[in-house]
Amino acid sequence: MRVLRPVRYAAAALVATATGIAVGAGPAAADVPVGQPMSGKMTYYDDRGYGACGTPIDASSQDLVAIPAAWWTSTNPNNDPLCNGISVEVTYNGRTIRVPVKDKCPSCDRTHIDLSKTAFEKLAPLDRGVVNGVTWKFVR
Repeated sequence: MRVLRPVRYAAAALVATATGIAVGAGPAAADVPVGQPMSGKMTYYDDRGYGACGTPIDASSQDLVAIPAAWWTSTNPNNDPLCNGISVEVTYNGRTIRVPVKDKCPSCDRTHIDLSKTAFEKLAPLDRGVVNGVTWKFVR
């Protein structure tokens, strides 16, 4: 039986949708596990300009977080679901903060978050630079 190419692609897309596989997407299309705690590390940055969500940021004076590129699912990060009411709850040394996702960290692995300078200071002294053993999770 001969199957026309568009029908094959449509069938593949239907199967992929039913099984939860993203068609034509790489590892950045991973589902965001809202509420699932992760262990990893945190660093900080103090950039100014526009964040990956397309809004002005000042990481030296605003509480925010840059999320690893692996969690972004849209080719245009300005339209990514992470920019729509998703925050990160970070716990370290008995303290917990909640910060909105406003930026992307291209060099961070899946469990490494990059907090703004002011958010980092709420959990650890800046001279620590890199803090291992933090727990964090995506929250709505």
